[in-house]
Amino acid sequence: MPQRPGPAVRRATAADVPALAGTLARAFRDDPVFRWLFPLGHSREARNAAFFEVELRHLHLRHNEVWTADEGASAALWDPPGRWKVPLTTLARVGPSLIRLLGARTPIGLLGLNRVEARHPPTPHWYLAILGTDPDRQGRGLASAALAPVLARCDAEGTPAYLETATPENVPFYERHGFAVTGEATLPRGPLLWLMTRPPRRGGAGPPTP
Repeated sequence: MPQRPGPAVRRATAADVPALAGTLARAFRDDPVFRWLFPLGHSREARNAAFFEVELRHLHLRHNEVWTADEGASAALWDPPGRWKVPLTTLARVGPSLIRLLGARTPIGLLGLNRVEARHPPTPHWYLAILGTDPDRQGRGLASAALAPVLARCDAEGTPAYLETATPENVPFYERHGFAVTGEATLPRGPLLWLMTRPPRRGGAGPPTP
């Protein structure tokens, strides 16, 4: 029996932003970080979508390392080595949009960003800022497919990868892809984050598909 082809994976463009923002809004509807950012559950998904639209347009697409699997059903938002820290000029540009979204949560949100950025490894690394799959499409290997291009590049270049997750169920998923928990952090009056680092694999071996 012929093997079924894997999900189609490609770099995202500006035209993909609305669809990806919707996918990520649904994926993170009940995520601890977004419950912390947007405590009002009835408006969280809409605020999530607006938040991810800002993130995609102004923070991640500029690096050309946003990868989508199955035409927007899953997305991995990566920042290359040395380019993960949000520049002050970018914060100033997106500030009005974030203030409208976060309202009174803006100061604690910025404090949380500073706390997370301070825990990054000091050595050059690829940063997986966001990985999410539409809840209706989970369990089909789409997240693994979206991760694969940059993890393969990490292996080829000998560069580590780094991420944070606030969802304990995500930890074993990332461990299967070579990440290991290397620390913990807590957002201000918020959830615990697991900090995970992945050393490059010898020989450029790609990650497993669960």
